[in-house]
Amino acid sequence: MPVGSAAGRGDFVWCPWPSLTTGCCGCGRARALQWIFSGMELEDYEQPVVMREENKRRRRRMKPHCTSSNLSSMELISIEFILPTSNKHTKVPEMMLLEIAANCTVEQMKAQIWMRALEMSQTTDFYHTFTPDQFILQYQKKGQWYEIYDKHQVLQTLDCILYWKVLQKKVGKIYVVQKQNPSEEVQEFQRQLNDLIGYDVTDVSNVHDDELEFTRRRLVTPRMIEVACRDPKLYAMHPWTTSKPLPEYLLKKITNNNIFIIIHRGTTSQKVKVSIDDTPDMILHSFFTKMAKKKSLMDIPEDHSELDFVLRICGRDEYITGETPIKDFHWIRQCLKNGEEIHLVLDNPPDPSEDEVQKEEWPLVDDCTGVTGYHEQLTIDGKDHERVFTISLWDCNRKFRVKIIGIDIPVLPRNTDLTVFVEANIQHGQQLLSQRRTSSKPFTEEVLWNIWLEFDIKIKDLPKGALLNLQIYCGKAQGLSTKTNLQSHESPNSDPKCKTQLLYYVNLLLIDHRFLLRSGEYVLHMWKIPGKGEEQGSINADKLTSATNPDKENSMAISIVLDKYCHPIALPKHRITSDPQGDRIRAEMPNQLRKQLEEIIATDPLNPLSPEDKELLWHFRYESIKHPKAYPKLLSSVKWGQQEIVAKTYQLLAKKEIWDQSTLDVGLTMQLLDCNFSDENVRAMAVQKLESLEDDDVLHYLLQLVQGYALRIFSQVYTRMGFLRGFLGTAVKFEPYHDSALARFLLKRGLRNKRIGHFLFWFLRSEIAQSMHYQQRFAVILEAYLRGCGKAMLQDFMKQVQVIELLHKVTMEIKSVSAEKYDVTSQVIAQLRQKLEKLQSSKLPESFRVPYDPGLRAGALVIEKCKVMASKKKPLWLEFKCADPTALSNETIGIIFKHGDDLRQDMLILQILRIMESIWEAESLDLCLLPYGCISTGNKIGMIEIVKDATTIAKIQQSTVGNTGAFKDEILNQWLKERCMIEEKFQAAVERFVYSCAGYCVATFVLGIGDRHNDNIMITETGNLFHIDFGHILGNYKSFLGINKERVPFVLTPDFLFVMGTSGKKTSLHFHKFQDVCVKAYLALRHHTNLLIILFSMMLMTGMPQLTSKEDIEYIRDALTVGKSEEDAKKHFLDQIEVCRDKGWTVQFNWFLHLVLGIKQGVEKHSA
Repeated sequence: MPVGSAAGRGDFVWCPWPSLTTGCCGCGRARALQWIFSGMELEDYEQPVVMREENKRRRRRMKPHCTSSNLSSMELISIEFILPTSNKHTKVPEMMLLEIAANCTVEQMKAQIWMRALEMSQTTDFYHTFTPDQFILQYQKKGQWYEIYDKHQVLQTLDCILYWKVLQKKVGKIYVVQKQNPSEEVQEFQRQLNDLIGYDVTDVSNVHDDELEFTRRRLVTPRMIEVACRDPKLYAMHPWTTSKPLPEYLLKKITNNNIFIIIHRGTTSQKVKVSIDDTPDMILHSFFTKMAKKKSLMDIPEDHSELDFVLRICGRDEYITGETPIKDFHWIRQCLKNGEEIHLVLDNPPDPSEDEVQKEEWPLVDDCTGVTGYHEQLTIDGKDHERVFTISLWDCNRKFRVKIIGIDIPVLPRNTDLTVFVEANIQHGQQLLSQRRTSSKPFTEEVLWNIWLEFDIKIKDLPKGALLNLQIYCGKAQGLSTKTNLQSHESPNSDPKCKTQLLYYVNLLLIDHRFLLRSGEYVLHMWKIPGKGEEQGSINADKLTSATNPDKENSMAISIVLDKYCHPIALPKHRITSDPQGDRIRAEMPNQLRKQLEEIIATDPLNPLSPEDKELLWHFRYESIKHPKAYPKLLSSVKWGQQEIVAKTYQLLAKKEIWDQSTLDVGLTMQLLDCNFSDENVRAMAVQKLESLEDDDVLHYLLQLVQGYALRIFSQVYTRMGFLRGFLGTAVKFEPYHDSALARFLLKRGLRNKRIGHFLFWFLRSEIAQSMHYQQRFAVILEAYLRGCGKAMLQDFMKQVQVIELLHKVTMEIKSVSAEKYDVTSQVIAQLRQKLEKLQSSKLPESFRVPYDPGLRAGALVIEKCKVMASKKKPLWLEFKCADPTALSNETIGIIFKHGDDLRQDMLILQILRIMESIWEAESLDLCLLPYGCISTGNKIGMIEIVKDATTIAKIQQSTVGNTGAFKDEILNQWLKERCMIEEKFQAAVERFVYSCAGYCVATFVLGIGDRHNDNIMITETGNLFHIDFGHILGNYKSFLGINKERVPFVLTPDFLFVMGTSGKKTSLHFHKFQDVCVKAYLALRHHTNLLIILFSMMLMTGMPQLTSKEDIEYIRDALTVGKSEEDAKKHFLDQIEVCRDKGWTVQFNWFLHLVLGIKQGVEKHSA
């Protein structure tokens, strides 16, 4: 079908766009015609000869058909157009009625409007002066203005046409409106947004289509709908609640279902007894009834009632409000867990008007925008050429091909004795559909091939989301490999045994965001594979990006040509029909095959599917679809490069009632959002399942969705897990297009709840700063969120960003004046305090929300407590006053501000610890984990919470007898006794130590968290042990002098055992409790093996330095003794405890070395 290239193949060669120039008169008409042809690159076309295969006769050129007489043979739609010009006498806007071909495009319709206006308007000069592209088309629907935005869209697929049919309107009305330049106010607001985003979303210098702008416009509608529907009062107060049952261990702390709360107002307070099932509104009503005659005592005006007040947590910007029982508020549960009093302040509710949203400058665009028609509407079969405006992709029966012109590189590699070749792959997710490569040529600054590579996949079989992946490999001239298998070239690292090395890559989506097949010439700037010693980044996920390298001056460029066509080639919408073959296969399965199928479905996500497994799953797909757990395996068995198979898959998914009705299984759903699935219908199906998540659950999962369980158990456990924070970001990267169901899900939930929105902002902004490959995608989602979050949130974000930028500047200045050593001089600390004083007196905001805890507002710096930490990266130890005057103590807010380390891995591990805590909570186990606040706020910039009253084990050991303290078993116990002088308090501290030690022993063992030494294990004065710094995970342990530093499965040293009242092989009640808690915690995690596998499989794609292959995930399978019985698993973990007891001295020796030699861990310590 390409022009001048396929006539000899028996395919159709189609002539250019219908010539509208016949009979043209007047320069205005000529301008209209010139406009419609602009951008179609007709100058490169040869004059085509069009042949019909069946009769081989020449076809005449297409004649103009801009009037109804030319279109009598096709469906016409009557539309009344309101023109931008007015009648000279009546001043009424001019109108005209046109009959437009149903299958012509919006662009062609605008040209017809213009030419007709030139004929009939009283002000023809206006239409001579302007061109159609200076105007937009709008219509009204339910009181809202919508723009007909997509110029390539076929008329009959427009939402307004469908809307008029529903209303049974014979003639619709479209307004032709002149485009307006944005006002200064609008431009200033956009500049503010760009500053907050950290990226200019209006910059289109590095895009080869309009997807960025297209997505910005498409996201206006869901944003406006969400803003219009949200409850202003609820949004202003964003209560943080959960629907999970209260754990058994917390119920035991409550007497007769009642708790005490203390309500403050001014300088007075009242202690109130309430039921845990009471709602905040009930509590307020009861309180005001009790205080009816004592209002003056609480400084409450006599004319005020409970309706004028709300309960807020003392010292925090967090509200206890609404119709939720008080037991379901997170803060209440936290106080019960820690045995703390519950202090609330009687406060005025926040003003909802502060959350007003800036007025939209754009009209809405509907969800039909960019949608194509069905194959029956687009097919060329049986149609006269005059009816062809857009061609169905499924009519294109020839093979897809690409012409590799050549490559150009500004700087050659040092080794000139190299050859180079291009490997071209067509892939869908991780499924390789076809592959070709060029011949090898000497590696020079410019290498030319000028050859066509033809793939063994037909154009009609190209699925939406398919990538043309272009990779540059080099090799030595004498023995270049001729292998063409994709897997043989995967490793980016040079290997002496490997003859080729991947240097550069770039991807191009073959079907664009409008469902149109790409065509024409492209110069694509490629991404460089990091070399040895260079930061690897998130290379696995980055290799899926369809963005090109913005550094055009210094990047490798590849020039390619795709076949050009005389008409747009559109991928049709699928029409769901019955599958007779599937109906036949649904007959009773043989028992043997049924058992085999069930065994395949039961395997864990790491288990590879053989071709026979995939064949069985697909053949019995109507049986497989009855099992929700089978969906990832079944859909990974689909041959996405065969259009007929894809159609059958959609027919299958139309019968997914069992999936829809099944209990939400988050881990299972997440599998469908990983890199293996690029089909937007599959991904949308998964997102639709996530819609049932409550706000609390979305908070738990946000990081993974911006970076459930795989077992079907109680749903309350599923949604309590805390790994979405990284999953979402990772999952968004796997979306083929900017606008996706997942992007809209994130946008909606962020706009619905301020707490979710806060973390969404920072997770996206951090990725924008650190992920060049996905900057545009994250930026367009973040812009859509910021345009709907409201003025109050925007002001908060601006203050936070300002603080981050100011502190970053101070950090860089301190680094420049301090030596490249771990030590910090008093002069450096003095300089820091001087800089902070200057900052505080001029630029620092009076208060700001703490990025890792939006409920806290930090105020003025406590300069005398600030310092530079003794670490190579020179993090700043900062202490702020609490900005909330209702805070009950003078405790400062401690923050470590750090530049130089990527904190995203620490965020991930801390989030997984929260998942484990949730799993254990469902089993009524409180293992006293302490996942402190930690957030990445930019490129290797972030903040870490300072845990109050906590000390490193190293400091405790050194504080008495110096470095040899590492060998003194009794020192830790003595330190704890000195902090807990009362025996009852000491025993409570020991119990907390036993539980927290058990929790971290199990967690670090399962995750393989290595590099555990006495400077990254800490303890609070109440006995809560916790770990920090998670630079080494999944068994990637450090070695020193060639010796593996970790000789034990987890840290259980003699001094830890001494606190439990035991030493050597002796035992004690506390040690028995420790063993019992460890086993219960370990077995609970074993029930969720698949969850951990799914989570870490997705994290593989983030390029975390410690996660490089699926072999790494095998560590978890081994650690959780997959395949063994519960009794064997219990014995296995008890054996690990014994190993630790036997080899505890080796850990002490390592700790001694650490103290004496100052061996530093790979990731700087976050010690408080």
